[in-house]
Amino acid sequence: MELTALDFIVFFVFVVGVALFGCSFYRKSSKGTAAFTKAEGTIPTWVVGMSIFATFVSSISFLGLPGGSYAGNWNQLIFSFTIPVATYLAAKVFIPLYRGVGSVSAYQYLEQRYGYWARCYVAICYLLTQVCRVGSILLLLAIPINTMFGWDIGTIIVVTGIITLVYSVLGGISAVVWTDAIQGIILIIGALLCALILTFNMPEGPSQLFSIAAANGKFSLGGLGATLREPTVWVVLIYGIFMNMQNYGIDQNYVQRYMTAKSTGEAVKGTLFGGLLYIPVSLVFVYIGTALYSYYTACPDLLPEGTAGDKVFPYFIVHGLPTGLTGLVIASLFSAGMSTVATSINSSATIVFTDFYKKIKRIGDGEEKKSHMTVLYVTSAVVGVVGILIGLAMMKIDGVLDAWWKLSSIFSGGMLGLFLLSLVCRKVNRPAAVAAVVVGLMVIAYMSLPVFHSPLHTYLTIVFGTTAIFLVGFILTKIFDKFQTK
Repeated sequence: MELTALDFIVFFVFVVGVALFGCSFYRKSSKGTAAFTKAEGTIPTWVVGMSIFATFVSSISFLGLPGGSYAGNWNQLIFSFTIPVATYLAAKVFIPLYRGVGSVSAYQYLEQRYGYWARCYVAICYLLTQVCRVGSILLLLAIPINTMFGWDIGTIIVVTGIITLVYSVLGGISAVVWTDAIQGIILIIGALLCALILTFNMPEGPSQLFSIAAANGKFSLGGLGATLREPTVWVVLIYGIFMNMQNYGIDQNYVQRYMTAKSTGEAVKGTLFGGLLYIPVSLVFVYIGTALYSYYTACPDLLPEGTAGDKVFPYFIVHGLPTGLTGLVIASLFSAGMSTVATSINSSATIVFTDFYKKIKRIGDGEEKKSHMTVLYVTSAVVGVVGILIGLAMMKIDGVLDAWWKLSSIFSGGMLGLFLLSLVCRKVNRPAAVAAVVVGLMVIAYMSLPVFHSPLHTYLTIVFGTTAIFLVGFILTKIFDKFQTK
């Protein structure tokens, strides 16, 4: 089955509708910087939760999870099982901490502990990560859309980037979280429909799907060996714990959503809802990959020979779904990418304004001028344009997803390690923190840069980088404190 006019109509109506809906928040977001960056704390709990969920899910999840389970097993699901740990810490530690500090920036706390250098360092790392994230997501979104529609990849990157930039600039954080909520709902509906259609379209019924998958080890969670070279259960488990602590603990995308809620209690409820929702949804995605494997094993003539694992789901969307539903699922895929890009644009603009512009201009909290909104608008536009340019540049790179993981590992710079150090060590020792960051960056460079040929799996970069910063900082702080007390 090929794409029909109905599929195109459904797709375009959704995309245009989301963009217009986002733009409709202009009057509310233009009231001031507090409205633009945290919606003045007026967002309903369920919207905060859906926004956190949609922030977690991107086009990488939409295509990567089914592609991974199609080619392998359910190893990636281990990552989802670590989310309860992170959401618990968010509820007990992170959310009360940030709401207590009162700043929309995730990094003001580090300045209070270690000085402006720490805030500046982490903010720069975050901005570098986000512009690379925007470029990577735009490209990873454009590739399947190119496969489905046949449109030029560069054109898709530019158009998608501009559409998302327009509504995120005009609507501010209100537009971002409300469109996130809508996009998240559509994404869940699309995934569930795909899973059901695959299950009941098996030639011999649903039982055939499970028998084929079980016979080929598709329900395995991975190996239990002690190696650190492969994504074993233990490697993915420890990676998930550290990565999710970074997401819920210091990622501006999440912290900003904590601040949009009406109260600390509402922020906690929304975070728990959004985080825990990802677990069953990720299960649906890995199930789709397994179902695709069984479906095309039972019906091999329906899949062109040599189709790569990450392209099987896009192929099924175009050729295996009923008319109209294809357009809806493509729209849900598109929405996952738009949600991620809009989030990165708004959060990056917020960081530039709060962590750099306000500090340079020595602007006090609550002080409002028209020029402040101009800074937020211009910065949003710059981040969006730079992200588009990075996406276009990455078209020449083989293995975009692998490149993104390496870039994010390098630019994240062990931010979590410094944050954990600040929480655990009551006494502040800035030289110890600086030395710890330097050591951590050396560890991250060793594990990330191909010139060093690290024997450890890429997933462990954040683990060893964070641990190095925390341990070195903790030990040096104790040593310096001991000498100072003599």
